[in-house]
Amino acid sequence: MASVSSLGVGSNLPLDTLLTNLSTAEKGRLTPITAQQSSYSAKLTAYGSLKSAIEKFQTANTALNDAAIFKSSIASSSTADLGVSTGAGAAAGKYTISVTQLAQAQSLATAGKSSATDKQSNVLSTDRKLVINQPGREKPLEIQLSDDQTSLNGIRDAINTADGGVSASVIKNKDGEFQLVISSAETGVENAMTISVTGDTKLNDLIGYDSKTTTGGLSQTVAAQNAQLTINNIQVESASNTVKDTPEGVTLTLNKEVTNATVSVNKTNEKSTAAIKSWVDAYNSMLDTFSSLTKYSAVEAGASQSSGNGVLLGDSVIRIIQTGIRSQFTTGDTGSNFSTLSQMGIAQDPTTGKLKIDNDKLSTALTKNSVDTQKLLVGDGKTTGITTTTANLVKNYLADDGIIDSATTSINATLKSLTKQYLNVSSSIDDTIARYKAQFTQLDTMMSKLNNTSSYLTQQLSSKSS
Repeated sequence: MASVSSLGVGSNLPLDTLLTNLSTAEKGRLTPITAQQSSYSAKLTAYGSLKSAIEKFQTANTALNDAAIFKSSIASSSTADLGVSTGAGAAAGKYTISVTQLAQAQSLATAGKSSATDKQSNVLSTDRKLVINQPGREKPLEIQLSDDQTSLNGIRDAINTADGGVSASVIKNKDGEFQLVISSAETGVENAMTISVTGDTKLNDLIGYDSKTTTGGLSQTVAAQNAQLTINNIQVESASNTVKDTPEGVTLTLNKEVTNATVSVNKTNEKSTAAIKSWVDAYNSMLDTFSSLTKYSAVEAGASQSSGNGVLLGDSVIRIIQTGIRSQFTTGDTGSNFSTLSQMGIAQDPTTGKLKIDNDKLSTALTKNSVDTQKLLVGDGKTTGITTTTANLVKNYLADDGIIDSATTSINATLKSLTKQYLNVSSSIDDTIARYKAQFTQLDTMMSKLNNTSSYLTQQLSSKSS
C-alpha cells in the first residue's frame, strides 16, 4: 500500500494515524483465513509423515512376506578351491566332492604373420562372410567382411563388434610375429567352434577350422572341455565351472581340481529372524508416528486446547488404519498350529499396542516349528497369512484412490478455496483503504481551504479594526 504520510498536513488532523489504525483493523479480517491455511497446511504435512511411516512398514512387511527366508541355509567348504553358496530349496547335508577336471573355453590361433594391419587376402569380394558355429548356440554367428577387413586387426574388430559369444585378440609372439586368437566366451564342449569363410578361399585357409576333425588354418591352443567332478561318488559333468542345483539349491564354484573336499549345508534362521525384527521395528516406529500425530495434552476445564496437541488429533483416517492393521494379527485358518503372534514369540503391549520379541521363544519357533511359523506369517501368499493380508490392506491404504490420498485431495481443495477467499478479502481491504484515503484527502483539502479562509478573514477584520 502507498505511503500516506502527507495526510493531515493541511488540516492539522491526525489523519495519517487514523488511516493506519483503520488499515490494521481491516487486515484483521485476514487473520481467521491465514489461521485456517496454517492448520490445513500442517495437516497436509502430517499426512505426508503418516504415509511415509506406513510405506516403511510396508517395505518391511514385504520382506517378511517371503516363504523362502524360512527355508534359508548356509554352506561351508573345507577348501577355498571349491566355493559354495545356497539358495531356496537347499536341504541340510554333508557332501564329499572331488573335481578332476575344470571346464575350459576353446581358443584357436592363426599362424604367425609379419603384420597385423596388412590384408591377408587379395581376393576382391562383396560376399565375403565369416561363419562361426557352436553347438550350444541356436544360430551361427555370421559376419560380413569387406575387402578392408581382411587384416588380423580387421578380422578381430569385426568379431568383437558382432558381440556374438566369441571374442578375438591379436598377440605378438616371441618371434615378433602376430597371431589372431579367437576364443569362445563360454566354457564347455557345447561351445567348441567350427569356423569358415565363404566367398574368399584364401582367408578360409587362414582362419578356417573344423572342431570335429580339428583341421584348418587355425590351431587349437586351448581345448573346449566340460568340468568333471564326483559328489558323494556320483559322477557329474558340467559345461561351466559354476555348477548349480547339484545338489538342489546348492551352487558350487570350481576354482581348482580338488580331492575329497567337504561341503556342509546347514539350516539357518538368520534371514527369517532379521526380517521379523525389522518388521517389528517398522511397526513400532509406525505406531510412534501415529502417537505423535494424535497426541493430546490435557488442560483444565474451560481452558483452551494445548498447542502441543497432535495435528491429526481425532482424525478418523489414522484410527481406521491403525485398527485395520492390528486386526490382521489374528489371522484365519492358515494350516498352522500357531494362530497368534504371541505363540511364536511376538507379544503385543496392551497399553501401547507395540510389539515385543521374546528371542528365546522366537528362536524355538523358527528352529522346531519353522513350517508353522511360515504358515502363520506368510500363509498361501495370496489370501492367508498375517503379512499377506496386511500387505493387501496397506496397499489399499496407499493407493492413489485410498483413504490417505482422498484426505489429502480434500485438504488441497480446501487450501485452494482458502487462497481464493484470502485474495478476495485482501482485494476488498485494499479497496476500502483506498476509499478511506480518498475521503481523508478530500477532508484534508477542504479543511486546508477553510483554514486559509479563516486566516484571511481574521487578517481583514484586524486591519479594519486598526
